[in-house]
Amino acid sequence: MPTAERKAPIDVPRGLKGVIVADTSLGDVRGAEGFYHYREFSAVELAENRSFEDVWHLMSDGTLPDAARRAAFTAETAALRHLSADVRAALPAIARGTASAGPLAGLRTALSLAGAAAGFRPLYDIDPPRRRADALAACAAVPTLLTALHRLGRGLEPVEPRDDLPYAANYLYMITGQEPDPARARAIERYLISTVDHGFNASTFTARVIASTGADLAACLVGAVGALSGPLHGGAPSRALDTLDAIGTPDRIDDWLREHILAGDRIMGFGHPVYRTEDPRSRMLKAIARGLGGELVDFAVRVEERAEALLAELKPGRELHINVEFFAGVVMELCGLPREMFTPTFAAARVVGWSANILEQAEDSKIIRPAARYVGPPPAQPVPLA
Repeated sequence: MPTAERKAPIDVPRGLKGVIVADTSLGDVRGAEGFYHYREFSAVELAENRSFEDVWHLMSDGTLPDAARRAAFTAETAALRHLSADVRAALPAIARGTASAGPLAGLRTALSLAGAAAGFRPLYDIDPPRRRADALAACAAVPTLLTALHRLGRGLEPVEPRDDLPYAANYLYMITGQEPDPARARAIERYLISTVDHGFNASTFTARVIASTGADLAACLVGAVGALSGPLHGGAPSRALDTLDAIGTPDRIDDWLREHILAGDRIMGFGHPVYRTEDPRSRMLKAIARGLGGELVDFAVRVEERAEALLAELKPGRELHINVEFFAGVVMELCGLPREMFTPTFAAARVVGWSANILEQAEDSKIIRPAARYVGPPPAQPVPLA
């Protein structure tokens, strides 16, 4: 029988920009409108009106819970925060080995260990209830792993999680060892909700590619963490604050910004590959920051105003607004989070979105296997003898 004719490859834009690669019921980003949602609900409205556990349930189980279901889900996930003895025993060595890189680097190793210790099996080989159980266990463990690695890196003992505290408050408690101020805990909770999911970004797509191979859930999450660690993805909140530090004082704002805009430098905290309007997350976080108040907030607002004005003057026609990282860094700084924990905090939220995407991808048995265009020397060349 004649072999089937091979289909011609399809050219797509660099970075797959705008290319639809899958169907999803988890949410969407409408960049032209400045709007994004989780399932059928505005993500910003969820952050304003619901708890992190509610949104976690929405992403994992598909619905916003009522009071009874919320209590059951909160108890179910809180019980999963505690690490096994074997994982706890390995964390000091992981923290020492990744001391120069920080908790996010340590999380890659710790997640692999935690998944193996918990007996995670390939997604291909297990049923949906077991996949869900693995996803909840991994999501619940990530804050415990991150905070333990952070404290060990500073020569401190890890703080055991508390089952009676909500997700965000428990996260802050495990970092500092002190029960957080409710206003700051709620500010961090709203930030965490706002960053649970955001379309097919680099880390989410990475998680889904790995899930398409049938690998175990921890392997998918480790790949996502690796993608998130890049400064062009999740590594920007602390760098946005570094920009404020570099400017230093209000009288230097215009000169510093003008110099860097004219040089074509990237200004961290500004611009987004999807939004062509103001990032709705930045609008919400700006309001949270103003509610907390202080000189840092006033300075950040002034930098934002002058940056947009100078961009309009020096780069007319170019729309560039602050993104989520700009005021995210301000909020986390005001809530007492050390800067090395900014991107790990992002991961503590996004792990819920990654896991939901992994579970959705696991329902599709088709492996993600794109093609590449070869642009090297023309083959076949004779192989030179040694």
